[in-house]
Amino acid sequence: MGQQPAVSPEQRQAQRAIVLQLLRNDHDESWMREELRSATGLGERVLDAALDRLGEQWLIVSDGEAFLASPPMRYLDALELVSL
Repeated sequence: MGQQPAVSPEQRQAQRAIVLQLLRNDHDESWMREELRSATGLGERVLDAALDRLGEQWLIVSDGEAFLASPPMRYLDALELVSL
């Protein structure tokens, strides 16, 4: 395992916004792309790049349009190790 590439401040903020939505308790586990765009206020290009990066890191799972936090992310959240 090598060092992870640097994440720009814009991408860090975008990824955090997405993770916050996916871990909400007042919404179904699954989020549609348009729901995430609306909830986060992110532009299409920024949202897509953030979703791609989170998927590459196995933090989210997707069927292409619906997204949810991965089981490992949910487990870390249950352990209260996710603090945003």
